[in-house]
Amino acid sequence: MKTPPTQRRGFTLLEVLVAMMIFGMILLTIYSVWMMILRADRAGRFAAAEAQRERIASRTIEEALSCVQSFNESLQYYGFVADNDDETLSFVARLPSSFPRSGRFGDLTTRRVSFSIEPDPEEGKRLVLRQAPIVMDFERTEMENPLVLARHVEEMSFEFWDTRLNKWMDEWPAAKTNELPKLIKLNLRFGVGQSHGSYSTAPDREVSRIIALPSMTVPSLYQVGAQQGGQPGAPVPGRPGTPLPVRPPGNIR
Repeated sequence: MKTPPTQRRGFTLLEVLVAMMIFGMILLTIYSVWMMILRADRAGRFAAAEAQRERIASRTIEEALSCVQSFNESLQYYGFVADNDDETLSFVARLPSSFPRSGRFGDLTTRRVSFSIEPDPEEGKRLVLRQAPIVMDFERTEMENPLVLARHVEEMSFEFWDTRLNKWMDEWPAAKTNELPKLIKLNLRFGVGQSHGSYSTAPDREVSRIIALPSMTVPSLYQVGAQQGGQPGAPVPGRPGTPLPVRPPGNIR
């Protein structure tokens, strides 16, 4: 007696469709996780770059202010300007060779530096730095292509410590432009760019630093000397107030 051959069963169409659906769900889950990893990595890199930019911007302003110079006899060259309305800070400083773009100016270490907030061609606003040797105007290259210190800067403001009133002032009065403030509080507020807004819900970031100016406005007495008896302005050896040699602005050491 012969036994019937063993019958082999294959997958039904329904089973194949269910298997393909499960496989598709697995692929979709893997893709979603991978996209989340890429977005997190991009947001992390962007946040790190922005934080570095913020540190560079505030550090550059602080370094420049630590080298500020001012001479009462030559205020037309050494004027100190800090305007909260125009968001501009401009002054003269003897800068080190490590200062940004110092290589363009060679041995001309005494330069006017200008920090300002201006519209960014890409989006938002940016903080830029311009420099020019003292008694010279800003070159066309500096005006058209300034050094961009930070992007997405919403605001830059200053406060000044008034030693007479012992409090912070929002303005440095015009009557005091012949002297430098003792302390400056620098306030920078950074926003998040629109192109990266979907990757971060963090609010605007604020950086505030109190910077002590290690110098003061040099009185005219120490630039041209005091007039003693006899010939006006003649040096009197051994006496206080002996005139110092007059040197061109920017070369006074």
